[in-house]
Amino acid sequence: MRAVVVTTYGGPEVLRQVDIDEPHAGPGRLRIRVHAATVNPADVLLRMGDIDDALRASTVSPPYRPGMEVAGLVDEIGPNTTTDVRIGDRVMAIMMPIDHSGGGYAEYVVVDADQVAPAPAGSSHAEAATLPMNGLTARRALDVLNLEPGRTVAVTGAAGAVGGYVVQLAKNDGLLVVADAAPSDEQLVSDLGADEIVPRGHAVGERIRRLHPEGVDAVVDAALQGDEVLPALRDGGQIAIVRRPGERGTSILHLERGINVRDVWVPDYTHATDKLDNLRMLAEQGKLALRVAQTFPAAEAAVAHRAIERGGVRGRLVLTFD
Repeated sequence: MRAVVVTTYGGPEVLRQVDIDEPHAGPGRLRIRVHAATVNPADVLLRMGDIDDALRASTVSPPYRPGMEVAGLVDEIGPNTTTDVRIGDRVMAIMMPIDHSGGGYAEYVVVDADQVAPAPAGSSHAEAATLPMNGLTARRALDVLNLEPGRTVAVTGAAGAVGGYVVQLAKNDGLLVVADAAPSDEQLVSDLGADEIVPRGHAVGERIRRLHPEGVDAVVDAALQGDEVLPALRDGGQIAIVRRPGERGTSILHLERGINVRDVWVPDYTHATDKLDNLRMLAEQGKLALRVAQTFPAAEAAVAHRAIERGGVRGRLVLTFD
């Protein structure tokens, strides 16, 4: 089968499409004929060797394969597998390159049944592929904050894939959403559901604080603004920070203001089928927009990686295995 792998770390040019043996579904597992796999910042980290320690500590053997979410068709179900999907069903799945499944840049992948949910009705494979990892990351961020309806959350990187899902899910949770945006993205972020928008970039926290003099209850820092966004928070507020694959931080406390830092570790939701299926339902109800920025044949993975590294992508870049 075709797969895109990393045999040596480096720039986009190290990505290679190769032929490898097809995997098969064992007990409790499904095989998916992949039609679409997204390109995420975490894939760049793998390619550059930034998660080498985690890969070496895993059960995955080189060459390593990026890819954290896929969509396609179920084409094999292993014995003793409990699942509601059937052969030929359109599905989406979250992948972990540091798990035994490997990454999603492949024509066929085998995953545990609880990593899979039906694709949203009416979506293309490319659209469905944008939901599992990015959507579950956003869901996890809001879950660790555990805010009551009516509370206020600020979102950085609101025009991005994860930030955009945070805005939409927060609105669905009944929260008041303050989001950042460049001038060219203001309409997009407003359409996603943000109640208030401030200019992105340096001193974004101070601009949010001017809108909310007592401070917001929480921040989801999808843009990794760090200290720039802390002025937005009230004393005793919370900030959710997304951790990269292989990195597990510990929750810490900003003692001077009582600000709690919440780690967002998306592998906690790798097997959260109920969460993934809820995202599917929200997409079908029109409450989550599935945004594809551009598609590339899998053989052009290096081109896609160059595009994501240039920045400014709105939605997700997607590799196709048609």
